[in-house]
Amino acid sequence: MYEKITPPTTGAKITFKNGEPVVPENPIIPFIRGDGTGIDIWPATEKVLDAAVAKAYNGTRKISWFKVYAGDEACDLYGTYQYLPQDTLTAIKEYGVAIKGPLTTPVGGGIRSLNVALRQIFDLYTCVRPCRYYAGTPSPHKTPEKLDVIVYRENTEDIYLGIEWKQGSEIGNRLIKILNEELIPATSEHGKKQIPLDAGIGIKPISKTGSQRLVRRAIKHALLLPKNKQQVTLVHKGNIMKYTEGAFRDWGYELATTEFRQETVTERESWILGNKEKNPNISAEENARQIDPGFDALTPEKKAQIVKEVETVINRIWDSHGNGKWQEKIMVNDRIADSIFQQIQTRPDEYSILATMNLNGDYLSDAAAAIVGGLGMGPGANIGDSCAIFEATHGTAPKHAGLDKINPGSVILSGVMMLEYMGWQAAADLIKKGLGDAIANGQVTYDLARLIEPPVQPLKCSEFADAIIKHFG
Repeated sequence: MYEKITPPTTGAKITFKNGEPVVPENPIIPFIRGDGTGIDIWPATEKVLDAAVAKAYNGTRKISWFKVYAGDEACDLYGTYQYLPQDTLTAIKEYGVAIKGPLTTPVGGGIRSLNVALRQIFDLYTCVRPCRYYAGTPSPHKTPEKLDVIVYRENTEDIYLGIEWKQGSEIGNRLIKILNEELIPATSEHGKKQIPLDAGIGIKPISKTGSQRLVRRAIKHALLLPKNKQQVTLVHKGNIMKYTEGAFRDWGYELATTEFRQETVTERESWILGNKEKNPNISAEENARQIDPGFDALTPEKKAQIVKEVETVINRIWDSHGNGKWQEKIMVNDRIADSIFQQIQTRPDEYSILATMNLNGDYLSDAAAAIVGGLGMGPGANIGDSCAIFEATHGTAPKHAGLDKINPGSVILSGVMMLEYMGWQAAADLIKKGLGDAIANGQVTYDLARLIEPPVQPLKCSEFADAIIKHFG
């Protein structure tokens, strides 16, 4: 089955049932060390994960690590340009859950990005990026401790699907001609818009299936959170792109109010229910006026539409959600993308789970990570229905490779996410405690040490791992 690698002789496979992992006591987990500083941060990560599992479960559980190859290290073993060998794909497919360090993006033709390729090959449609603050971590923000969000980013659609044509290409020119001369004039909504003849062309597909399966995972995650954090915010630019980003929002609400009807309430529904609770005799029209401040300036048709909305909400969910019961449900709301960027800085404690399309989520997760200490502390996961890969969110930093100085926090915290995904919460909690206590005591690598006031002596990458383990308690 394998050309150049051999699976461990002990351990068992993780399987999947209804999109969720079924984990044995001794799972075999493939790992990709990673390029550049992967040579330093992976050994530190493995040491911390193994120590946490051993302590949490007194030796009754153990991970059997299976080394597989990707990136430059794969080329060294399999040959030039073999950045993603079949052995690695076979192992990840067979064992279901994997973890990886940072990978080099190949220069030139072929694979655009190894990370994107893995997501597409295994249909890892959900990118999960938690951003929370550990006390003592240097931050440019005055109150970083208020931010504790999880970004659920769609991984397979939007502009990251990568369908585009170069300016001046034959297909690109043909497409512009067809759009300008046939398709755009055929609909009145686009007016006299024309695409410049010297433009490059990209396609931005957003599907109902892709949108709803992402939102489904976000809501399922919200169900596991404390009551005060049970909120899912749909992030979009639907005020401009109504049939892609606006549709993402609409399909998210549709899923929440059908598949999760008993568990969720939308923000707008909460206003309608709250108004009736304050005034049981309120009319539908007055309720509509209160939820839409511009009600009186609307056309009769629009007024009737909002009144009908109020009546429908009261008739359908008053018994199940009224009289304050909605306050125990998951709140589903939406925010315009540019607005949420400022709100995670000005009102960060108002948000919990942010469900986004690919590009918005890419920007948003990095911006949130910067608030709580940067990408060096940012974990990530790519999850599908039959596979999950956990990964560092930063680059390879080759100039630091082999110096035992880089911060392994991103991969270690990605390992925490992996343990939580596997249901091994006790081990995950040990690592979070150990890492948090190490940072609070100024036991950090150079990237954090140089920003702490007063300055502290930086630890090596390997020493930081040891400090985390010592703080397990």
